[in-house]
Amino acid sequence: MKSIFPPEEIPPRVRFEKLFSHLPALGQKESTRGRPPFARDALLRALIYQHLRGLPSLTDLAFELENNPAVQEACGFPTFQHPPSRERFSRFLRTTPRPDLENLRKRLVQTLIEEKIITGGVIALDSCAIEANVRQNNLKTSVKERFDKTKFPRGDPDARLGVKIHFPQPFKPKVTFFWGYRNHIVIDTESELPLYEITHPNDRGEIKVAVSMLREISALALPVTAVAADANYDSEDILSHIAVEMKAHPVIPINPRGKAVGSFRLQKDAVLCPADLPMYRKGRTSLKGRGYIQYTCPLHWDKAYRGKYLLCPAGHPKFVTQKGCNYYLRLSPSIRETIDYGSKHFKTIYNERSSVERGFSRLLAIAMQNPTVVGLAAIRNHCTITHITMLLVALAAHREGFPDKIRYVKSFLPRYLV
Repeated sequence: MKSIFPPEEIPPRVRFEKLFSHLPALGQKESTRGRPPFARDALLRALIYQHLRGLPSLTDLAFELENNPAVQEACGFPTFQHPPSRERFSRFLRTTPRPDLENLRKRLVQTLIEEKIITGGVIALDSCAIEANVRQNNLKTSVKERFDKTKFPRGDPDARLGVKIHFPQPFKPKVTFFWGYRNHIVIDTESELPLYEITHPNDRGEIKVAVSMLREISALALPVTAVAADANYDSEDILSHIAVEMKAHPVIPINPRGKAVGSFRLQKDAVLCPADLPMYRKGRTSLKGRGYIQYTCPLHWDKAYRGKYLLCPAGHPKFVTQKGCNYYLRLSPSIRETIDYGSKHFKTIYNERSSVERGFSRLLAIAMQNPTVVGLAAIRNHCTITHITMLLVALAAHREGFPDKIRYVKSFLPRYLV
């Protein structure tokens, strides 16, 4: 509905009240002890307000509410009493059960699907670094053994050591270490809205969480034709789940990690080792439920070659450490053999993966990457509320008659919502 007043003349309280009218209720869990609690819905609205206003800390949020009764009222706090303190917001982030906020986020996603804002098609996976608020991440402080992965920071024992890779110049990566977490996300590439998110410590990589995330997407009953991701997600289990379980096209380039180039060669019915000797066929074996034929070092296992050489002719270190090399010849074809990596269709869909980077850019614009709380539970809730903020703005923009502004997370309220 259009207003007779220009957007800049509409009071912020009116804008936020209209925005919050589209937010599902979180609900209140009554406490039987202590002072009367603040409504959880009001605390959530205030944290959404913090993200949209760009307030850097919970202290700034508490100060803003204390000195702006109109915002206090828009969030749902009684104006006749003091608003929540920084500690109260921190406790809300630490103690609110994750399923409560997660269910609210799911309801927003489901509403966006029902109202045809999210229609499915191509989805993409990625993750984003979340730095913990600890001394070890501040390079201006003096910390002994700053990045020793066995010594967890006292300020946030849940944080784990990870790496961030930047490209300040083309083809010149810059690797930096940090303590913290990663926010894993599945995004709808057309609307550029997040469908699912989960935050884990740094030691839980992309491959470990991808399949469980894709199962959450399947539960939405959203038509998915392709799943795009970078080479960090190149895993047989992920590719098979996309192709077999989801009946979609996996668009994930091959990751060359850990592959020795030119070390072993197939020649008719034999496998030649790096020393160009025919390897000994040891027999069939199974690895991760898949069948292989195992070939081993002929100098250790084949009577025809045993004793002929004191050392491996190729100087391979495994000759001494573990009785030579092993080569596993797969019996069943790999799922990768069914993917046409060089096709125009593959390249076109892979380029849509850039929508994830734009989605993360909007999330980071509302302070997801710099939390002021510590601990896995609080960090998870902080990230989930950031996603809720992004989804809520998209829903409000659509319902208020601005479907082309669903991605305007920071500017929609001050410029368009009247």
